[in-house]
Amino acid sequence: MTMQQHTRGRRPTIRNEELDPALTEVSRRVIGCAIEIHKALGPGFDRSVYEKALAIELKDADVVHEMSYSFPIHYGGENIGEHGVSLFVDDRFVVQVMACDEEVSGFDRTVLRSQLRAADLELGLIINFGRRRLKDGGLVRVLNPDKLDQMRSDADDDHDQEDDDEGEDYGDDA
Repeated sequence: MTMQQHTRGRRPTIRNEELDPALTEVSRRVIGCAIEIHKALGPGFDRSVYEKALAIELKDADVVHEMSYSFPIHYGGENIGEHGVSLFVDDRFVVQVMACDEEVSGFDRTVLRSQLRAADLELGLIINFGRRRLKDGGLVRVLNPDKLDQMRSDADDDHDQEDDDEGEDYGDDA
């Protein structure tokens, strides 16, 4: 099987440099806070304990956030409900906190991806403090491919506009 056959129907992997550097930086700060909490508390507490600890760490790190944030869900141009996330960080991305002794599942990722689409956000983090180590299935970055495609398209349009401007001749060659 060739690489082309293997990746057919799948979107290309997103590299960190394709994301907004400011977004990458604040997400790294959130991850650093989560690691510090996990080192101090370890697994075994209710989700609300970790959410509150993360809010304290983020406040101390001067990371703007809101706890228990709800986004509206629209369908057919109408508001049909809302969904909540553990934290909305820097008005840019969401964090879902878990506290169970299992890896973050594909379903958990799919749910967060749906929520990102509904909120028109590009990034979400799932942090499962119930794992013995966060790096062993307890920390997952989820991207909204629709938002990233839109951003790429917008960037391509901006680039095309710059190319058009550079190609125009404003001088008098007569």
